Amino acid sequence: MTQPYEKDLREAWNRFCDDLKSAGDIALRETAANNPVDRAAAFRLLSRNIGLALQFEMENNDPLRPELLHYFDPLRKQGGDNTDALYVGGPINGVDTYRVTGKRGTSRYFGVTVVETGNTPWGGGVAGTLFGDQIKTDADGNFELFLSPDPQPGNWIKTTPDTFRVTFRQFFADWEGEEPMEARIDRLTGDGAPPQLTPETVVDGLASASHWVKWSVTYWADMIEKWKVQPNLFLSYRQLDDNKIDATPGGEPLIAYWMLPEDEALIIRVKPPKAHYWAVEFGNYWWETMDYRYRLSSTNCHHATMEDDGELILVVSHNDPGLPNWLDPSGHSEGYITFRWMLADSCPVPQCQQVKRSELFERLPESAKRITPDQRREQLAERRRGIAKRFKW
Repeated sequence: MTQPYEKDLREAWNRFCDDLKSAGDIALRETAANNPVDRAAAFRLLSRNIGLALQFEMENNDPLRPELLHYFDPLRKQGGDNTDALYVGGPINGVDTYRVTGKRGTSRYFGVTVVETGNTPWGGGVAGTLFGDQIKTDADGNFELFLSPDPQPGNWIKTTPDTFRVTFRQFFADWEGEEPMEARIDRLTGDGAPPQLTPETVVDGLASASHWVKWSVTYWADMIEKWKVQPNLFLSYRQLDDNKIDATPGGEPLIAYWMLPEDEALIIRVKPPKAHYWAVEFGNYWWETMDYRYRLSSTNCHHATMEDDGELILVVSHNDPGLPNWLDPSGHSEGYITFRWMLADSCPVPQCQQVKRSELFERLPESAKRITPDQRREQLAERRRGIAKRFKW
C-alpha cells in the first residue's frame, strides 16, 4: 500500500523535473545571443545551476546546521562571478550566535558580508561587513569571527532579524602566490541536535531548487538587457537598478556590453586608479565568465601588462592579436566586461573603440606592448596552476 509521503515525494520529483524542462525556454529567449556557442552555453548554464540550486535550497539551507561551502568555480557560475574569486558562505539566522574559525589566508581582497532576505535570487541588502584588514588574526593568520545580534569580543558582525546568509569573498591577484582561507562555522546557541531527514525536507527542497534555477537565470538575463541596449558604455549596477543585493563591498563594478563580429576588434583603454585590488572580467550574455582555466578571460592588478605611462590597453578579438591583455571571446558573439576598482582612490571609466580587425594596429599606439608565443603559453600555463591551487584540484 502506497503511503501518503510516498505520493508526496513522487509528485515533488515530477514537478521538479517538469520545472527544469520548462526552464529550457529561458535559453531560447528572443533577445539572447544565438550563435551555436551562445546557445550551447545557455543550456549548460541551466545544468550547472541545478547543482547550485540544490546546494542553496536543500543541502545547505539550514541555519541551525550551516556549513561554509564554496559557491562558484570554473564549472559552476552565474551573476558575473569574479574570475579571481573564491566565494564561500552558508546559511545563518538573526537569532543565534555563530563562530567562524580558521586561517584567514592571503588573498589580496577579503570581505565578509552578512546578508538579509530580499527581492533577488541572492537575497537583499548587506546588514554588516568586515574587510580583511579589519579582521584581527594571530601571528599564524588564525582568526575567530562571531556573527550574532548581540556584541561579542574581537571580530564581530551584527546580525538582524532578516539575516539569512554569510558570504566570504576572496579575490586573488597573484593566483599562484596567495593562499585561500580555511575555515569552519559553528552555531554556539541551541541544543545541537543532529539533523533529521524527512519527506517534507525533500519536497520543499526540490520545489525551492527548481524555482531558484528559473528565477536566478531569468533575473540575470533580464539584468544584462539593461546594458545590452547601450553597448560599449561602462555603467554601474546602481546606475541601472536600485534593487538591494549582496554586492561586493568596497567598489561598485563598472560593466559594459560588447557585440563583436568576426572581422572586428574592441579596444578598451583606461588608467587604473590607486587601488587595493583591481580586476577585469569577461563573460557571455548569460552573465557567466568565460572559461578561465584554458583561455584568457580576465586580467588584474598583478597579471596585467601596463604601458609605460601607466595605461591599461585591453583588446577583444576573435583571434589572438599578440597583445598581452587579450580578452578571448571563446566563440561567443556578445557578452559583458566588468571592471572592479576595489578600495580605490577614484573610479575612472574605461573608454571603448570598436574597429575593423584589419585596422587594429593602426588604432593602437606604436609603443603598445606585445607578447611572444612562448610568453602566451606561459601566461596560460600560469592560469592552470593558479586554478589548481585555489580550488585544490
